[in-house]
Amino acid sequence: MTRHLSILALAWWLGTAAAAAQAPATPAPATAPPAAAADNLPSPPADYSYATAGRRDPFMTLTRVGGAPAIDPKATGRLGVAGLLSEELTVRGIVLSNGNYVAMVSGPGTGQTYSVRAGSRLADGTVQSITPRAVVILQQVSDPLSLEKQREVRKLLRTQEEGK
Repeated sequence: MTRHLSILALAWWLGTAAAAAQAPATPAPATAPPAAAADNLPSPPADYSYATAGRRDPFMTLTRVGGAPAIDPKATGRLGVAGLLSEELTVRGIVLSNGNYVAMVSGPGTGQTYSVRAGSRLADGTVQSITPRAVVILQQVSDPLSLEKQREVRKLLRTQEEGK
């Protein structure tokens, strides 16, 4: 008898569960769109203009110094002369080897000296040519506001002050 009662209770429980699953769900009440709150904002005057008055552009990167590109050699994973920026280079010497000039350059704080030839890659450019007095670098300009995408940078063996 208890067996019949338990089967009957189980059938009743399954029937109510199936009926609850088939019942249509009531839709959630619609909320007001958030765009209605934006309509309450005041509008600027018709003759308004923003005067920069010597302030910096808030959309320019702060890691850039002057017109130099914001390239971090450690982030690019380049070691040696390929990780040096053109403004970091210091020309230590220029020698003539097999009819071609080779420049000895060093970077900031490393104390290491590297040899570069025409065509050597840097982090932000390429060594275009080497003369007896200077290294000429074709630097890639990554400033989006600049009209020129490359510029020529000359690194002299001796500065004007050292030559005196």
